[in-house]
Amino acid sequence: MSKSLSLISALICTLIWGTTFIAQDTGMDKIGPFIFNGTRFFVGFLALVPFFLIIEKKNFKKIINKNKKKFLYLSISIGFFLFFASALQQISLLYTDVANAAFFTIFYVPMVPLLVFILYKKKVHWSVWPSVILCVMGGYLLTNFYDAAVRLGDLLVVIGAVFWSLHIIFIGEIVEDFDLPITVGLIQTFIVSLLSFIIGITYEDLIIENILNETYEILYAGILSGGFAFVLQIYAQKNINPAPAAIIFSLEGVFATIAAWFILNQILNINNILGCGFILAGVLLSQLMPKIKKT
Repeated sequence: MSKSLSLISALICTLIWGTTFIAQDTGMDKIGPFIFNGTRFFVGFLALVPFFLIIEKKNFKKIINKNKKKFLYLSISIGFFLFFASALQQISLLYTDVANAAFFTIFYVPMVPLLVFILYKKKVHWSVWPSVILCVMGGYLLTNFYDAAVRLGDLLVVIGAVFWSLHIIFIGEIVEDFDLPITVGLIQTFIVSLLSFIIGITYEDLIIENILNETYEILYAGILSGGFAFVLQIYAQKNINPAPAAIIFSLEGVFATIAAWFILNQILNINNILGCGFILAGVLLSQLMPKIKKT
């Protein structure tokens, strides 16, 4: 896959993630966060099954036979990282607003290159660091919050950002050896759904009627975000390293703001526009500077 297609996949993935914040927030009017996530990711799992049967089933055994242990270790780890990241993000929306959640989620941008360096001793291009600063500044300007006190929900999102970072890093590892994005998508959505349902059934009320009342939010967050967006992420990371990929994914804050403008009729102020500009500048810097150096 060419890098241009990987970039397009990353942008589409980020667009879906950004607009899903609204569905995640409004989808908990009648159900708890774990029941919502369990249903959402199970729908995503079902949506990916036909694509696995048509596209990847033929080559599945041939590819994983290269190193079954490594594939199972990475894919299962990816599933657990996604479970903790999505669970903490979903729970946080009970205590904080969408703007704060979107901002603190972007903390995975500086965490990814730091964790890559700590875990693998890999150097990252110098342009990543100013890009990280621009993205964090942009995320702050997108939030519209002026209270510096860190609330419980904000803290949960920051902890979740660690798991988002690990998820991105391990995706980068698995795509190096295994060209099975849909299979990985199936495994991670199944793991997240199973663990979410186990906790949800134990601590929350499982009422079918209430789940059906959130049908549109669950379908959007499940099929598009929980299913296809995460597969697009895997496709994208075939040709994009984890650190610059994290910077591109930080555009979800921009898309979340634009979606709120269109769907919720929220007016963009000067801070919002500046925030979008900072994040866009960070993304362009991370992608263009390495190419300029090579040229």
